[in-house]
Amino acid sequence: MSGIGKGITVASTARILKDYGFRVSCVKIDPYLNVDAGTMNPTEHGEVFVTHDGMECDQDIGNYERFLDQDIPRTNYMTQGQVYLSVIQRERALAYGGKCVEPYPHILEEVQGRLERAAQESDAEFMLVEIGGTVGEHQNALFLEAARLMKLQAPDRVFFMLVSYFPIPAMLGEMKTKPTQNAVRQMQAVGIQPDIIIARSSVPLDRPRKEKVSVFCNVTPADIISAPDIKSIYDVPMNFEKDHLGRRILEKSGLRPRHHLSPAWRSMVRRMHSAHLPVRVGIVGKYFGTGDFTLSDSYLSVIEAVKHAAWKAGRRPQIEWLNAQQYEKDSSRVRELQRFDAVIVPGGFGSRGVEGKIAAIQFCREHGVPFLGLCYGMQLATIEFARNVARLKGAHTTEVDRRTKHPVVSTMTEQVANIQGGTMGGSMRLGAYTCKLAADSVSAHAYGGGTISERHRHRYEFNNGYRDRLAAHGLRIAGVNPERDLVEIIELPGHPFFVGTQFHPELQSRPLSPHPLFVGLIRAACARAEKR
Repeated sequence: MSGIGKGITVASTARILKDYGFRVSCVKIDPYLNVDAGTMNPTEHGEVFVTHDGMECDQDIGNYERFLDQDIPRTNYMTQGQVYLSVIQRERALAYGGKCVEPYPHILEEVQGRLERAAQESDAEFMLVEIGGTVGEHQNALFLEAARLMKLQAPDRVFFMLVSYFPIPAMLGEMKTKPTQNAVRQMQAVGIQPDIIIARSSVPLDRPRKEKVSVFCNVTPADIISAPDIKSIYDVPMNFEKDHLGRRILEKSGLRPRHHLSPAWRSMVRRMHSAHLPVRVGIVGKYFGTGDFTLSDSYLSVIEAVKHAAWKAGRRPQIEWLNAQQYEKDSSRVRELQRFDAVIVPGGFGSRGVEGKIAAIQFCREHGVPFLGLCYGMQLATIEFARNVARLKGAHTTEVDRRTKHPVVSTMTEQVANIQGGTMGGSMRLGAYTCKLAADSVSAHAYGGGTISERHRHRYEFNNGYRDRLAAHGLRIAGVNPERDLVEIIELPGHPFFVGTQFHPELQSRPLSPHPLFVGLIRAACARAEKR
C-alpha cells in the first residue's frame, strides 16, 4: 500500500551499502504522467524536492540525499510523463526510422536506458531503484515489465525487494501474512520473484511468521527482513542490520564488505536519542489540511532540517503546526507565538493565508522571537517590513496584488512571459545558484563567510527598486547573487535571529551535516528557552 515506507527502505539500504564501502546511488520512478513533480499539489502529493541541478521531484529524492549525505542528480528521477514525452519527441524527429512506435519495446527501452545512464553518471556500484505505486496498479505495469526484462538480461546483477505490510488486527491480536502472500503472487503474475521481503509491521516478525512467508512466497527466512514501527526513520538502517540486510545483498552479489559500518551514523542516532531538553519550534504554513488529516509531508525537508539542527545542539525538537489562516480569522491568536522558542515561515504560493503569515512575522520581529523565512517566507518578511517599518502603505507582492502601489516583491523579468503564456511547468528559477554573503552578517557567521551555493524554486523576487529605501530603514541585505545582483538573504540587525532566504536551505540539510542557518536558528531558540 502507499506510504508503507518504500522510500525510507531504499534510502536506508543505500546507507548500509555505502557504509560497507560501496559507491551507491538511488533512482525514484513515479508512475504519474506529470513530467515532473512541480505541478503537483503538496497537500496531495507531499513536498516538491529540488535537486542541485534543478529537477522538481518527489520527496523521496530528499530522503536519498539525507541518508546518503550526497547529491542526487536530475537523471535519477523518472516519471511516466518523462518517458512518454521522450519517446514521442524522438518519434516526431523521425529517430525511429519509420517504425511503428509502441510501448513494447520502445517505452521499455527508454526506461532501461534511463536507468543505465543514471548508474553511469552516478558512477554507482549499487543503484537502488524505487518503483512508485503499488503492485497490481496499471500505472506502474510498464516499469515492472522493464525491470523484469533487466533481470532476464542480467540475472546476477538485478535483484528485487518487496516492501509489504503485515497487519495485526486489534480484534484478533495475531499478525497476518496473507496480504503479503497475495502481493507476492501479484509480482509473480508479472514475472517477478522477490529476492528479499521487507516486512513492515508494528513489531518484528517472529520465527513462525518468517517460516510461513518463506514457504508461501518462495523466499528463504534469512531474506525476510523485519521493519517494525520505530520513533525515527534514522533508526531504520540499524534495524535492518539486525536481520543482516546489507550482508544478504552482498552475498547475492558475490561481494564482501570493504570495511565495517561507519560509526558516524550510529553516533548521530545516539545523539538523537539522548536529547531530552526540548526546543519548541512553530511552523506557520497552509499546506496542512487533507480532509480530517494533517499532511506534514508538505514541509518534510523543513521538519527534517529542524531535527538535524536540534540534535546537533543536544535538544529534542518539539514542532507544532500553526495554520496561517487562523490568524486571519482571529488576529489575537498570533500572540500564541510568544510561547515558542523559534518560528519558521516556509515556502508556498498564492494568496491563501498570506496576511496571517505577515501577522506572524510582525509578531516575531516586534517581540524578539527567533525567525527564519524560507523563499515566500522571506518575501513576506520583506512586505511586512515595508508596510510597518518603512511605512509603504499597501506594499505587497505582484503574485497576490498586481496593482499594488509598492511592489516590493515582483515578478522576475524572465518569468513574465511564462506567466502570461501559461508556461508554468519546470520554468521557475530552479536549482543551485551562488550567493555572496555580507561580511558582518548573521548568515556569514553561520556559514563561516564567503560565497555559498543554495537551491531555489521561485518566480518572484525582492524588487531592487526598493532596496536602498528598505535598507535605509534598517533592513540588512545579507546575501546577493553576484551574477544578477538578486537579493538572496535579508536580516534585521539587533534581533536575536531574524533571517529570510530567497532560497530553500532545508533542501541541503542532512543528519550528518545540519544546515548552518537552521543551526543558527536553533542556537538562538535555545538561548531564548534558557532565558525563559
